[in-house]
Amino acid sequence: MDDLAGVVLFPEASAARARVSRALAEGGLELRPGSALAGAGAAVVDLSAEGGLDVLRRLRNGLHGETLPVVALVPPGPGNGGAALADAQMALERVETELVARVAEARSRRAAERRSAEGQRNLAFLLELTARYAETADVDALLHDVTRELAEALDIVRASLIVVVDGDSGVVLAASDDPDLKNRRIELSLYPEVREVLRTGAPVTVADAPNHPLLEGVHPQVSAAGVRAIAALPLVVQGAATGVFLVRGSAKRPPFSPDEVEFLATVAHATAVALRNAKLVQTVRGQTELEKAARIAAEHRAATLQRFAVYFAHVSDGIAVLDAEGRVLLLNPAGAALLDVDAAAAPGASIQTLTRGAAEAALRELLEAVAAGRPRPPVDLSVHTAAGRTATLSFSAARLQEGGAKSILSFRDVTAPRRIADELRHTKEFLEKLIDSSVDAILAADVHGRCILFNSGAEALTGYPAAEALTSLDIRKLYPEGVAQMLIDRLRSEEFGGRGRLSATRVEVVTRSGERVPVNMTASILYEGDREVAFVGIITDLRDRVQLERKLSDAEVRLEESKRNAVLMALAGTTAHELNQPLTSVLGFAELLKRKLKTDDESYKRVDTIFREAERMKEIVKKIGKITRFELKSYVGESQILDLERTSDEAEERAEEAEQPELVETKDEKGQEGAPEDEKGPKKAS
Repeated sequence: MDDLAGVVLFPEASAARARVSRALAEGGLELRPGSALAGAGAAVVDLSAEGGLDVLRRLRNGLHGETLPVVALVPPGPGNGGAALADAQMALERVETELVARVAEARSRRAAERRSAEGQRNLAFLLELTARYAETADVDALLHDVTRELAEALDIVRASLIVVVDGDSGVVLAASDDPDLKNRRIELSLYPEVREVLRTGAPVTVADAPNHPLLEGVHPQVSAAGVRAIAALPLVVQGAATGVFLVRGSAKRPPFSPDEVEFLATVAHATAVALRNAKLVQTVRGQTELEKAARIAAEHRAATLQRFAVYFAHVSDGIAVLDAEGRVLLLNPAGAALLDVDAAAAPGASIQTLTRGAAEAALRELLEAVAAGRPRPPVDLSVHTAAGRTATLSFSAARLQEGGAKSILSFRDVTAPRRIADELRHTKEFLEKLIDSSVDAILAADVHGRCILFNSGAEALTGYPAAEALTSLDIRKLYPEGVAQMLIDRLRSEEFGGRGRLSATRVEVVTRSGERVPVNMTASILYEGDREVAFVGIITDLRDRVQLERKLSDAEVRLEESKRNAVLMALAGTTAHELNQPLTSVLGFAELLKRKLKTDDESYKRVDTIFREAERMKEIVKKIGKITRFELKSYVGESQILDLERTSDEAEERAEEAEQPELVETKDEKGQEGAPEDEKGPKKAS
């Protein structure tokens, strides 16, 4: 596995090590120990572990001389401002799903920073080189200094300047590794790469010198010198290649990249102009053109900005080189396209004019801060282009002190990203308001039971303020013992709405005051892949509904009792009516028989018994006819019968008479109200 696939995790004692290792392995990467820092391609720092932030700072400053891309694992909650030091950051709980992508992002960002730093370094080198070429009188010493500094900057074995004397030989003007190695004559047959550059007038690069066919015949010498990568750039004067800028890299160095070749070509061009200006080329070749020195210097100064243009021509961001007054000295094609202007017509115009005065104060403040050496972060400004477009551009600036150029302004179009960010923010705010305005309690918790959402409905139901719930409340505290685990088990089951979903379930919630509130609850599990990350519940307070159900149940009981009493009263009335007719006849005939019989007659007692029992039946029928409610009493065994004494209005009247004894009528000794009138015949039952 190559070094780029190796990743180290700090601190070594991080609790997330196993998760990080699995996530990296799934992405084809390898978690290596911290001792393997020198051979790693990236570093991951767990900010939730003790000492994580300190390690992040040291990595950013170059721990053990290594400046690796860094990904910060950020724990939930505030206080993670130090994560901004990392090249990429992510939530700790998303390690399994995002870590590999964040490592790639960190590498990409660090590579971009490295390229930008190299570009700035190269630009500064070019500007310094141009100034030194224009000002120095000792060109010989300067050429050695230039080759030496270039060799150090590009990590190469040797950089040398060679001019052609005739078709077969040349002269070394300067070499990076030996200040005395100058004016040495060499045979070009030993340098096939130099001859190829002189033949074609174009740069030549060789990635594997010991095996390249161009160097066939000198492979042993090249291998013995430990040379692998070669770049040869023409020194062009007046359209002709009069010499070669030759650089050679060791076996440890990778081949020269296109950016490096372009940079070396610019250096070669500047050197060729300087050589012409100093008349070294003409001296070596026996020519004298002293009268052209002033014109060459002027051409060199005029070509400075053109070299900037070549360097920035392929940059995707807009680049503007400005003078001290904010006037444009150079605008690259990407910048001209962003501002809808002609790049050739831009020099001399104020940058505020090109941006149609949009946010002029902010742009001026940015340039003034950079000119004063105060670093400023990128700033977003709304710009009106020459074509009438309105775009949001992100501006950043850097100080530049070369000739008339005072600052470099870079800008890129961020209209679409900012619009998407605004839409996402508005959507987030809308959803938050929607959740908070719900009368039902809506709450969510992570897999450890910590609250991450607690709306106003939840506050009203439970009595807990949202601030307290989100910082210190364990969600399991809201339920009676064992209920929270029961709900989780049902959520994970297929039987209560499907896996990850819980259909309406009636449970109790324990409020802050300890009251148990009946509620109806639905819930679901949020997943990232197959991993549970949160539980969401919607809870409806059932106290009003339970009270209403209780009242409805009572009303139903009373209604049922009323119906039963109505049936009983109807049945009792019918029974009394139907029994009264035959009973009246029995009483009448029994009374007639008693009148005909003498009291000492044996049949008289029997007739009297019939009469008295019929009278008792009449009283019973009378009670049945007065039944108004349903009352039972115990009978034989466990059976029950209707209690006639308590089910009629007459029972209520007797109860009232018992409370008011002065209203009770006097009865005879037989318990009857008055005596029957014989002359009127038999009585009729009511």
